[in-house]
Amino acid sequence: MRGELEDLSLLMRALNEYEVDTVFHLGAQTIVGTAARSPLSTFESNIRGTWNLLEACRVCPRLVKRIVVASSDKAYGEHDVLPYREDAPLRGLYPYDVSKSCADLIALSYFATYETPLAITRCGNLFGGGDLNFNRLIPGTIRSVLHGEAPVIRSDGTFIRDYFYVKDAAEAYLQLAERLPDAPFVGQAFNFGHERPLSVLDVVGLLLALMDRTDLVPVVLNQATHEIPRQYLDCTRARERLGWRPRWTLEDGLRETIAWYERWLEATRAEPEPAATS
Repeated sequence: MRGELEDLSLLMRALNEYEVDTVFHLGAQTIVGTAARSPLSTFESNIRGTWNLLEACRVCPRLVKRIVVASSDKAYGEHDVLPYREDAPLRGLYPYDVSKSCADLIALSYFATYETPLAITRCGNLFGGGDLNFNRLIPGTIRSVLHGEAPVIRSDGTFIRDYFYVKDAAEAYLQLAERLPDAPFVGQAFNFGHERPLSVLDVVGLLLALMDRTDLVPVVLNQATHEIPRQYLDCTRARERLGWRPRWTLEDGLRETIAWYERWLEATRAEPEPAATS
């Protein structure tokens, strides 16, 4: 069903008409730069959208048996002590980070107050085939290299992140959902990532090496604002409670991602041009 998370009646209709018993809350405004430019729309989708969905699930308890709320490491905000553990305070400062902190707190409130059968995933920076937002580091770099152009880095290149392959994320979501609503999973947050913090320059260098284009020199703009300098995760809880581990190494995930964009670019080049009209 097409619609907006801000539309409570549509969410309730979707749950009821399709008799949904498992909900993956993946919908959000996900771009940090967009959030800084447009905070109100980000708050509407990420915060109001979350309470709407949880309220729809609350009033349909006979249907909905489990909910996975997809959050982000951005919910933690900036901390001096790293890596983030799940008991770290949620103290987002910039619009995107605040939207994720608020959504997490709202989800935990629904569990504490109504025993809504949910769990929260906090993932590192997701990457993988199918992401056509080329403002993001990995798809943007891959596209530039495939075009034979130097990759452009918006920041100064020193920001540290935990990069996480989308196939591993999908499996993590499914594995967590399968354990709900049982303790000790329900009402809990779980970090998921490769636990391999890398700088932006490290990631670009790795992509250039995997694509055999180390001759291309990145262009560093140093223009990024409203972003946290250092973020990475401790995934001990997921390993110990869920028995979860990523199946792909970072390099293998990047290789599969590069191959996807190579196929996508070839397909777009092969598309016929629209017929001229008079």
